[in-house]
Order: sequence, then structure tokens, then C-alpha cells
Amino acid sequence: MSSVLFTDAETKFRDEVRKFVGSELAPISDEIERKEDFMLIRKFIASMGKKGFLGSCYPAKYGGTEKGMAYEIIVAEEVSAVNPGTDMSRTASTLFYSMPVFKFGNEEQKKKYLVPIIKGEKIGAIGITEPDVGSDTAGMKTKAKRDGNDYLINGEKRFITNGSQADLLCVFAITNTNVHPHQGMSAFILEKGMRGFTVVKDYELLGQRGAKVSHLNFENVRVPKENLIGKENDGFRVLMDELDRERATIAAQALGYARTPFEVAIKYSNERVQFDKKIRNFEGVSFKIAEAATKIEAAKLLTLQAARMLDKDMPATKQATMAKMYATEVAFEVANDALQILGGMGYTKEYPVERMLRDSRLMMIGGGTAEILRFLIQREVYKEFGY
Repeated sequence: MSSVLFTDAETKFRDEVRKFVGSELAPISDEIERKEDFMLIRKFIASMGKKGFLGSCYPAKYGGTEKGMAYEIIVAEEVSAVNPGTDMSRTASTLFYSMPVFKFGNEEQKKKYLVPIIKGEKIGAIGITEPDVGSDTAGMKTKAKRDGNDYLINGEKRFITNGSQADLLCVFAITNTNVHPHQGMSAFILEKGMRGFTVVKDYELLGQRGAKVSHLNFENVRVPKENLIGKENDGFRVLMDELDRERATIAAQALGYARTPFEVAIKYSNERVQFDKKIRNFEGVSFKIAEAATKIEAAKLLTLQAARMLDKDMPATKQATMAKMYATEVAFEVANDALQILGGMGYTKEYPVERMLRDSRLMMIGGGTAEILRFLIQREVYKEFGY
């Protein structure tokens, strides 16, 4: 089916990425999980930069390969199939942080704050979520006040992937308190080491171990006006533009989370014997395999559709949201069924299934909860019918 969905060039690219991930990431994946060592992730991301795997969505003059989202989702799936936390860290840097800088930043900002990310020399992060702000960005409390040629940023951000490790952050803050936050929000580039910028803590997570998800505090952080992304009070547009690509990419990551336990379950069910039969011959097992295969293919189609539309600069909010909602739920369901097929062995660390189950659970929350995504999808559907 992949030969129908993907071009020969895309298939060749997937083979290259899979081989690279197999030789460079797979040998250290267990160590990343066990030690939760971000330096291993950082080194791997740097090696990806040298291979040109970080710049699919960016022009050559910034170090990119100009291949587009269809190639980005291939990278996301292949890395996630081996180590989900690593790709969560990668995409937070090379897509979620970088896309706002690329789409809305000026040339000086792109050269200074985008190129090193695409090369893998630096790590980025995006700061949106706060203790009182999750799905409702209108409740944002972080403020940025103009002070001469600078802005003073005060507030805090929570659940920021790469937050404690990032060299550069795209941080959203309210710059006009007299209007609705969506009309008074701005985006800024912050650099690690700026006075008043502190890491409160890194959270201990159920899954995605190795990735760092942080609580950050900003106390009179002085940011030059040159670090404003786009125009003042235009930050909500910057934020919304990034989300469609984020959701399509998370959907692709979910395909990786689903693929690994699915393949393990197929192999195990073909080898495990009970009652003198391979357990694949019992419908309680084989029907789970059939359902998982169908769900994965459907998720793949939704994800690729969103990527193709984004590559054509078509509105893709509904498609990216559908892909993210469906693929992330499929990943959890497939991993859970795979664990059931393996039985007691699935609950051990002898197989990667229990890890993928834990890793996949986050993605029904991050990047838009499953509930919010359903709300967004129905809203887009009614719009299409003129209501």
C-alpha cells in the first residue's frame, strides 16, 4: 500500500531514515529510557542535523531540504517507532519552535535563531501552556510589557517539552491587556541564560522518558524588541498557524507508537503456542490483529492527507485535527491490545510494548486533548455546511 500512497523518492527516503535510526538510535534507546539522559537525545538530534533529516519543511538557504510535510511525517514515524521521547524532543525543536520563526520571523531572526536548529546545533522549545492555561489559550497570564527598546516578560509556563534543555524558546505572552487575549498576544524568542528566566523543575512522567518536560518561570526577563516574532499583538495568529503542522506530526508519531507493538504482537502470536495451537489461530487474538491493521492503515491515510494538504498550502485544520485525534487513540488501543496478546510477557520490560503503551498515552492530551479536538472537528464540519 505504501507504494500507492508514497512516491518512489519518499519510499527511498523512508528507507534511509529507518536505516539511520536503526543504527544510531536503536542501540541507545533502552539507555535513554533507563537513565532519562537528555544528552543522548541531544547528540542524536545533532547527528540527524548533519544528515539533513531536520529540515524537511525549510528552504535550502536556512539549511533545509525543502521536501515538505510528507517527508516530515516519515521522519516522525520512523524515530517514534524506536524511541517516542526522542522524537517528541526533536519535533518540539525543529517544528513547534522553528515553524513560527520561519513563517513569521524576519531574515535576521531566521539566520540567527532558525539555522542552528535545523543544523542540529541548538535545541528549541515552544512556550504556550501555563498552570491555568491548557486548551483555553485566552486565559494566558504571562505578560510582556514594553520598556524602552525591550520587553519585560513576567509569568510562567508549564509542561514545556525541552524547556530546561532548550537553547532557544518561542514564548507567547499578553502584550495588550485592554483587548481580548487573542487580539493582545505576542510571540518572542528567548535565549537560555537570560536573567530572570529559571527552570522550576522537570516533571517525572509516566512515559516519554528521556524527554524533558518542564515548569518555567519568568521574572522581569528583558527581551530585546528585535526578538519579537512578527508584529506586536499578532501572536495568536502565529500560535494557530503552528498547530495544524503540530497535530499532523503528532499523528505521524502515533503511527510509530502503534507500529512497533503491532509488529511485536504479530511475531509473538505466530510463535506462542497454547492448547497445541499457535495463538494466532484463536479469534480472540487474530481479530485484534485484524482490527489493529485496519486502524493503522486508516490513521496513515488521515495523516498523509493532512500532510499533502499542508504541502499545497491548503487549509487543513479539520484534516490535521482528525488525524491527530484518530491516530493517537489508535496508538493507545493498538498498544493495549498488543500487551493483551502477549499476556504476562507484555507487562514486562522484555518487550517494548509496555513502554509504547505508556508513551502513547500522553498524545491524547498534548497538542490538543481528544475532547477539544472533537469540538474543533465538529465546528469545522458545520462551517462546511454553512452553519
